[in-house]
Amino acid sequence: MIVTRNLQKVYSGGGCAVEALRGVSLEVADGDFVAIVGPSGSGKSTLMNVLGCLDAASGGYYALDGEDVTRLGSDGLARVRSRKIGFVFQNFNLLPRLTALENAALPLMYLGVPLRERRERAEQALRNVGLYHRRSHLPAEMSGGQQQRVAIARALITQPPLLLADEPTGNLDSASGGEILRFVESLHEGGTTIVLITHDEGVARRCRRRVEMRDGRIREL
Repeated sequence: MIVTRNLQKVYSGGGCAVEALRGVSLEVADGDFVAIVGPSGSGKSTLMNVLGCLDAASGGYYALDGEDVTRLGSDGLARVRSRKIGFVFQNFNLLPRLTALENAALPLMYLGVPLRERRERAEQALRNVGLYHRRSHLPAEMSGGQQQRVAIARALITQPPLLLADEPTGNLDSASGGEILRFVESLHEGGTTIVLITHDEGVARRCRRRVEMRDGRIREL
């Protein structure tokens, strides 16, 4: 699913350059479940942004699902993001004035899917995460765990082969966090490839593989 070779990311400004990624080589097989761990400033969020085609590498090679994305421009990266990657973030990133149903359906709207089909698929996505009964509720009317399940429904509505999760339990209490982890584990058991960023060793131990980042480099643990 993911192959990187000597991946580099350099941020320049103010007369200096900061190397956020320093020759990262990583492989993630179809159906794998990988935790990326490391302290603040280690480069794990930068790596997640590059893997998610939210940012372009400064050098090296990156292929996603067999496609060399290092050769793509902004339009090509947007196409890959919308069709091959689902994102789950620590802060949920739900639009506050949209209902759970409308938030879940957003990726389909951007793809030009007709309204009736969007609604039907969003309803099914909410059923899949056990929140169909909350479909008309706004984010402020739901718990943190429920909001994160809506975010997962949104991430999976296009049936992407890869799910990227950045601290998905970071803003949740232990009970809600455990519920989300069990759901993510069920996605892995169903064949979804998952890369999860976390600072929590307990979360990392529940993943199939653990990769540590330090100073923009990685090592397998």
